[in-house]
Amino acid sequence: MEMEHINENTIRVLIESTDLEERGITFLDLLGNHKQIEDFFYSILEEVDVDEKFHESDAITFQVLPSGSGLELFISKGGSLSEDIDFSSTSGNFEANEFSKLIKKQLVDDDEKEENYLKDSSKTTQEVVLRLNEFEDMVSLSKQLYLENATSKLFLYKNSYFIHMIFFTEEITERSVEDQITVALEFAQRTPITQGILTEHGSLIMETNALELTRFYFK
Repeated sequence: MEMEHINENTIRVLIESTDLEERGITFLDLLGNHKQIEDFFYSILEEVDVDEKFHESDAITFQVLPSGSGLELFISKGGSLSEDIDFSSTSGNFEANEFSKLIKKQLVDDDEKEENYLKDSSKTTQEVVLRLNEFEDMVSLSKQLYLENATSKLFLYKNSYFIHMIFFTEEITERSVEDQITVALEFAQRTPITQGILTEHGSLIMETNALELTRFYFK
């Protein structure tokens, strides 16, 4: 793991894939629940902030960019990234602002439509859980299925991946729900495993918009 101070407010950390392996973490883990992401980033901050100048700041901003050999992590104090950072020199193939927006969306879960719909007890939903033979099937599915008025979660349970899809039935026709499930069944199988079992005994890999996140990160 390499670290450099870009300026007095920003640290750049290059995290190699071997660094992730040493910590028992995969790239998929970093798309998991908010607490796991936060704990990982702050553990990196503890390692590189030897003078604890950043720990004393009231606001810390993390921005992640993929690189050819791992991840580039920019840590800034003061609540925003320095404007003089040149992201054009990064080796990733993603737009910095777009990647940052997705990370922020994952961290703060600002999908108000989904949250408000699921919290409204008067709203009805239709749910389905499907099992994937391997993660590559999830990647293939993400490239074929663009959910309409629905959300998706990805779980790992007993060495198998499961996708849990929730359809907002008051905003979508029954035919459209069935059509989307039919597409998913080209890459997955129906299973007796329920969402309750996955929540209690499985590992939540992507807790919201799993198909969209997979499509973005695994082009």
